[in-house]
Amino acid sequence: MQILTKNVEMDATEVFQAIEEIKNVNPGVIQTYLKGLVPDIVAFLIQIAVAAVVYLIGVQVIRLLRKFLKKWLTKREADIGVKQFLDALIKYVCYFILFMMILSVFGVATTSAVALLGSMGLTIGLALQGSLSNFAGGVLILLLKPFKVGDYIIEDVNKNEGTVKEISVFYTKLTTPDNRVIIIPNGTLANSSLMNVTQSEKRRVDIYVGVSYQADLKKAKSILTELAEQEINRLKDEPMDIFVSDLEDSSVKLGVRIWVPTDSYWETRWRLVEEVKLALDAGGIEIPYPQMDVTIKKTQ
Repeated sequence: MQILTKNVEMDATEVFQAIEEIKNVNPGVIQTYLKGLVPDIVAFLIQIAVAAVVYLIGVQVIRLLRKFLKKWLTKREADIGVKQFLDALIKYVCYFILFMMILSVFGVATTSAVALLGSMGLTIGLALQGSLSNFAGGVLILLLKPFKVGDYIIEDVNKNEGTVKEISVFYTKLTTPDNRVIIIPNGTLANSSLMNVTQSEKRRVDIYVGVSYQADLKKAKSILTELAEQEINRLKDEPMDIFVSDLEDSSVKLGVRIWVPTDSYWETRWRLVEEVKLALDAGGIEIPYPQMDVTIKKTQ
């Protein structure tokens, strides 16, 4: 019990000594440390405020620059795809410059940042070679103009097709007839074959129909000729052809060719196919179809 009492007295003595040492600490050291932090905190808050102002002003300047660019391109009657591509490119470049300016506000040397990006260029290039290829593909599309916004194209790689709605920096956006959106990388379109269906102002409608070998061939051709001549969308100054295309196994294949405005192609084709069927039926011209005769022999 005496040993435990002595230990308690020694612990209490040490606590009192520690409290006295804390009291004897010079309060000027803490005050000096806190006062030294104030300028740094104020400077950091000022940097944040300046960076916010730079960002807000920069965003407004970028918007005005893009607006001016669009007006200038409109006056120059530039293609819509060129407008979309340059607008996206200017936006990315300007925001990168704004980001570098904000870094300089915080004391980060832009030259060091650019040097760092330069040293990382090979790595970034290898990692983003697909994106760089798409960017180069977008430039080629705008220069060579295999298609423009509003054209209907069919690409041969994945058989995607639709109306071109947007040519951006890295991709081209298509809208299908049933209003689906297809996004195709520019590199794919620039490095593969594609079909531009609507680039020309006129398009030829080809319709083929088979008639029976027993049918009156001249009468069938006369019916088709009359239908083609009466077609309201047919371009009168373009040639019209009614011909025998092939002698097939069970039918004589006749062809009709007329030229129509590109935007009337599908309307004309659908109507003409229906009218050919109705007119041949009305004229007593048989359109053969595959048949199978089954003979059942009755055994005794």
